[in-house]
Amino acid sequence: MKKIVMVGFFLLFPLNILSGPISTAAEAQEHCMSQSQATFENEFRKLWIEHVLWTSNYITSATTAGSEDQKQVLARLLKNQEDIGNSVKQVYGDKAGNKLTDLLKEHIILAGKIVDAAKAGKKDLVDQLNKEWYRNADDIASFLSHANPYLKNEDLKKLLYMHLKLVTNDLSASLQKDWEARIQAIDEGVSHIILMADTISMGVVKQFPEKFTK
Repeated sequence: MKKIVMVGFFLLFPLNILSGPISTAAEAQEHCMSQSQATFENEFRKLWIEHVLWTSNYITSATTAGSEDQKQVLARLLKNQEDIGNSVKQVYGDKAGNKLTDLLKEHIILAGKIVDAAKAGKKDLVDQLNKEWYRNADDIASFLSHANPYLKNEDLKKLLYMHLKLVTNDLSASLQKDWEARIQAIDEGVSHIILMADTISMGVVKQFPEKFTK
């Protein structure tokens, strides 16, 4: 996936506009995004998009008879959680980054168990695991909101709950072989995860503006 690189540009104004208030130009300059901010936000978004796509790939592997790549896909998916945790170490440190990785790996492990239980038709087990899955989402929201005053716990919970719902839609459509519904679930999952990733990354930039000045 190609990274989106933001570049500066010049606008040509009529002379009467150029004679306007200097504050207008100053305000526009304040809203310019630095290269470091663009790089961080784009990379963070990319990692979360990979989170959705590799989760979907795992659902395919786990629900397809005779699939031989389930182990390898799961390993790649778990690596993605490490990548997300590593991406915030530059601002929160190793301990916090590792904690986020652990929470995200639990999120994936529980999702895998839900896939297996749903495939086997064990509804009671699915319900039990779903409670654990949503509890894990609460833990992730609590961790991020405590680390960053610009990230509100309830807002993060809503975003994470929607992510779980869309993954569930993907799984249900796969089990029912409703391919159109599955495509829709994946498309919605990607769109939503971009919103969630941007919410978190913008909160990080707002909390540590000095780290994103160049």
